[in-house]
Amino acid sequence: MPTIRLPDGSEKRFEAPVTVAEVAQSIGAGLARAALAGRVNGKLVDTSYRIEDDADVAIVTDRDPEGLELIRHSTAHLLAYAVKELYPEAQVTIGPVIENGFYYDFSYKRPFTPEDLEKIEQRMRELAKRDIPVTREVWERDKAVEFFHSIGEHYKAEIIASIPEGEEITLYREGDFVDLCRGPHVPSTGKLKVFKLMKVAGAYWRGDSRNEMLQRIYGTAWAKKEDQDAYLHMLEEAEKRDHRRLGTQLDLFHVQDEAPGMVFWHPKGWTLWQQVEQYMRRVYRENGYQEVRCPQILDRVLWEKSGHWENYKENMFTTHSENRDYAIKPMNCPGHVQIFNKSLRSYRDLPLRYGEFGSCHRNEPSGSLHGIMRVRAFTQDDGHIFCTEEQILDECVAFTALLQKVYRDFGFDNVIYKVSTRPEKRVGSEEAWDKAEAALIESLKRSGCDYELAPGEGAFYGPKIEYSLKDAIGRVWQCGTIQVDFNMPQRLGAEYVAEDNTRKVPVMLHRAILGSMERFIGILIEHYAGAFPLWLAPVQVVVMNISVRQADYAQSVAQALREAGFRAEADLRNEKINYKIREHSLQKLPYQVVVGDKEKAANKVAVRTRGGEDLGQMDLSVFIERLRNEARPGSAA
Repeated sequence: MPTIRLPDGSEKRFEAPVTVAEVAQSIGAGLARAALAGRVNGKLVDTSYRIEDDADVAIVTDRDPEGLELIRHSTAHLLAYAVKELYPEAQVTIGPVIENGFYYDFSYKRPFTPEDLEKIEQRMRELAKRDIPVTREVWERDKAVEFFHSIGEHYKAEIIASIPEGEEITLYREGDFVDLCRGPHVPSTGKLKVFKLMKVAGAYWRGDSRNEMLQRIYGTAWAKKEDQDAYLHMLEEAEKRDHRRLGTQLDLFHVQDEAPGMVFWHPKGWTLWQQVEQYMRRVYRENGYQEVRCPQILDRVLWEKSGHWENYKENMFTTHSENRDYAIKPMNCPGHVQIFNKSLRSYRDLPLRYGEFGSCHRNEPSGSLHGIMRVRAFTQDDGHIFCTEEQILDECVAFTALLQKVYRDFGFDNVIYKVSTRPEKRVGSEEAWDKAEAALIESLKRSGCDYELAPGEGAFYGPKIEYSLKDAIGRVWQCGTIQVDFNMPQRLGAEYVAEDNTRKVPVMLHRAILGSMERFIGILIEHYAGAFPLWLAPVQVVVMNISVRQADYAQSVAQALREAGFRAEADLRNEKINYKIREHSLQKLPYQVVVGDKEKAANKVAVRTRGGEDLGQMDLSVFIERLRNEARPGSAA
C-alpha cells in the first residue's frame, strides 16, 4: 500500500502498487491527459513506471523543462521510425537532444534530399496522429546484440556491445519500430504535435574522421506552435544577420580553403578590428594592466610543466627544429608566467596585471569551423592577474564591474553568469579548489549578480566564472571569463617575497572580456546586422556630389571630416545621386552627406542618417559636433 507524496505536500494512499499514469489519473483527468512522464524520488521515469513503495512523485507535463526535453527526445525516435518505414535499408545510429531540438544519424546508400525530408516529416505527422503507444522493454545484452544484427542494424549492435556488462539494456517499441534507449519517453506518439525537420549534414560515426560519414538529420520540436513559430522567426532573422554573408556584402573579411579556420581581413574589416582593439587597449591602461607580448612558439617542455601537454595536446599545433619539439601556443598564460618570473617580485608589486592581444592557434576539427566564429587562428584580449589569496575577491569583483561596463559600451546590457566548478580531470589539491570556487561565488554575490552552477565544467587548472551576453535577437554568446588558478604558477616556478620575507606562490587569475577577437567581431556584426554604431563603423560618413560642379567641394568636406578625426570617404563618381544613395545604403553607413550647388554656395552640407531620415542643411561645424557627441563608445549602441 504505497503512500504517494505530491509536490504540494499532500499525500495519496493506494491499496496496491500503482503506475505514474494512475497517480496522474487519481489527481484529475486533465493531468492524466497532459502527463508525459513522472519524477519518482527525483528520478525521471515513464508514465508506465510501477511504484510499489512509498515515494515522492511529481507528474511531468509539457510545462516543465523536463517535459520539453522528453518531447524532443521522443521526436528524435519518431524521426528514426519514419525513416525506417520509408527507407528500410537505412541504418539508425544515435539521436540525442540538442539545444532547441534534436538530431538523428543515419547510414544510407545515397544522400537524403530536401524532398526526402518533406516525405519523412509528413510520415512523422501520420505516425503522431495514429497515437501509437511507446513501451519500454528490458532485454538481455547478448539477445539485444543478436536482435539488432538480425534486422541489419549493425551500428545499434555495436553500441550495445560497447555498453559495460551489468548495465540494463532498455529498448523502446512504437509500432513495428524498436530502438535502443535509456528513456524515458512520452507515453504515445500522439503527444508529439509540434516539430519540423530543418536540414541534413554530414557526421562521422562516433565523431571519428576515420569512420564512415553518416547523414545527420536535424529537427526542432516544441510544446506549443507559437514557441516554434518564434524560434523559426529568430532563425530567419539570424540568417539575415549571418556574419559570413555580411562580411562579404560589407567587404570586411573572407576565409578560403588554403587557410582553413584563418581569416583574411580586408581594409574595412581591419578598421573595425582596430576600433575594438584600441578601445580594449584603453581599458587595459585605465584599469592598471601592463600590455605585454610573448612568443607564439614555445618549447614542448614548458607546455609539459604547465599541464597543457597532458590535458590539451590534441588541440595543439606542433613543430620540430634542431632536435627540439615546439608547440604553437593555444593560450597565453605560460608566457605571462615567464615574464613574471624574470624579476624577483615583492608582495608590494601585487596585484600585477598583464594584458596581451595574444595570437593563438588551436587545431579545431574542420567540421566545427564556422566563418570567424569558430577558427583555428585567433587573437584573445587575454589578461592575467598575479595576486595574493587575500586579493582574489577584490580583483574578481572589480573585473565583473569592468566587464559589465565594456559590454554596455558595445551595446550588450543583458549578461548571464555561470560558475564552472572542478572537472573530473584536473590538477591541484582539493583545498585549493575549495578556496578558488568559494572566492568566485562570493565575488558574484558581492557584485549583486544572479548565477547558476555548472558542475564539472571548469578548466583543468581552476574553476571559472563564464560571462555570456544576449544579442539583439536573444541568442546567448559566452565571451568573458575569469579563472582562479593556484596550480600553474606553482608548476612554472612563480614566486614572490611575502611581507614576512618568505617565498610564496602567487595566485593567477586568467581573465578575458571579449574572448576571441574574431568571434566577438562576428557577434558584433550579427548583433547590429552590419549597421554598426558610429564609433565602430569602418566608414562613418560618405560625401557625395550631385554633379561634377561640386566635386571639389565634396572632396574638401570629406577632407575636413578626416582632419576632425572621422573616417570619411568621398564618392565623386559621375552617377545619379539616387543611385549613389541606394548603393551606400546597402553598405549601412551611419551618415550620408550630399552636396549640390545650394550647399556649395552656402558652405553647408545636407545630411541623411542610415535610417533614411533627412536632417536637412547644416553647417559643417554643426555636423562635426554632432558626430563628436555620437562617436563615443556606448553612444547610440
